[in-house]
Amino acid sequence: MNVKDFDFELPQELIAQDPLEDRSSSRLLVLDKKTGEIEHRTFRDILSYLRKGDCLVINDTKVIPARLFGVKEGTEAKIEILLLKRRENDIWETLVKPGKKAKIGTVITFGDGLLTGTVVDIIEEGNRLIQFSYEGIFEEILDRLGQMPLPPYITHQLKDQTRYQTVYAKHEGSAAAPTAGLHFTKELLAEIEAMGVAIAHVTLHVGLGTFRPVKVDEIEEHHMHSEFYIVDEAEAKKVNDAKKNGGRIVCVGTTSCRTVESASTDDGVLKAGSGWTEIFIYPGYRFKTLDCLITNFHLPESTLVMLVSALAGREHVLNAYEEAIRERYRFFSFGDAMFITDLHEKAVPDGGEQNGDGDQVGNEAGERTEK
Repeated sequence: MNVKDFDFELPQELIAQDPLEDRSSSRLLVLDKKTGEIEHRTFRDILSYLRKGDCLVINDTKVIPARLFGVKEGTEAKIEILLLKRRENDIWETLVKPGKKAKIGTVITFGDGLLTGTVVDIIEEGNRLIQFSYEGIFEEILDRLGQMPLPPYITHQLKDQTRYQTVYAKHEGSAAAPTAGLHFTKELLAEIEAMGVAIAHVTLHVGLGTFRPVKVDEIEEHHMHSEFYIVDEAEAKKVNDAKKNGGRIVCVGTTSCRTVESASTDDGVLKAGSGWTEIFIYPGYRFKTLDCLITNFHLPESTLVMLVSALAGREHVLNAYEEAIRERYRFFSFGDAMFITDLHEKAVPDGGEQNGDGDQVGNEAGERTEK
């Protein structure tokens, strides 16, 4: 498959620059993964599409204020650093701008010497390994000196830094937010749980590799950067129990999807544990655990568009994107959402079960209420 197969024309004015005041008031395009049928809703209508027995999987990673501005010792030249991945002994993999000023041995100071970094190596794609020295607690210094690493297509200043965090963000370590989760409020999550939907937490620390452009013509030759994930035993059980009882696994965002698919066996059992994943999901991939996906609208030719195309088919996805553009949906991190599901799949009523083909056995009362 060629990267150009995933291209589309996006008007610049549809790139959302600011989050909505009410997280859950964003628009929701519902896409049937089998037929390509589309419904238009608002995000809080997700309640109409979830049902008792489902399991919603959310990524509880927390974005760190990973953008640092410092000066090169000796010349006072300004240098910008983006923290990507924590290594051992206070060493971080970083992006440095401008890179040519950061040779091995370069010392960079931040906050009038509150934090000092020394370039100890240059690795793939020009990323720098920087070893930091400081007194006190690194995270507290970062909170004081760092800025939230908003994507380059967002040019507006973010007034409230918490708006680039999900309401359930817990474990620090990401260089970017799992943005599909930004639409949820605590109240909406409580309503979802009250319906009898299990909510399983996983952690995947989002690196920038997910968002890097695909620089090869044939997508099969693209290599994903590794990201660290954690799945706890109790959370894996929620997913496996839902699956066993005929419920659907609904992942919130491509990061939750990639975590679940990386940590699952071939027969769809989610295993507890932690590790690094480089999973690259594109058309032809067979999903092991995920059934439905809540996601934002992604960049043309990105690995994220390829992932959603693996679930719903490239033509269905590109048609849905064309429809979203016609309907003036908002795109990217602070934009609107899409729910990829099977609109005509029957629910398993209480006491019902699935037959060997995965079709639902039960009465009509279990069907999703059409709106």
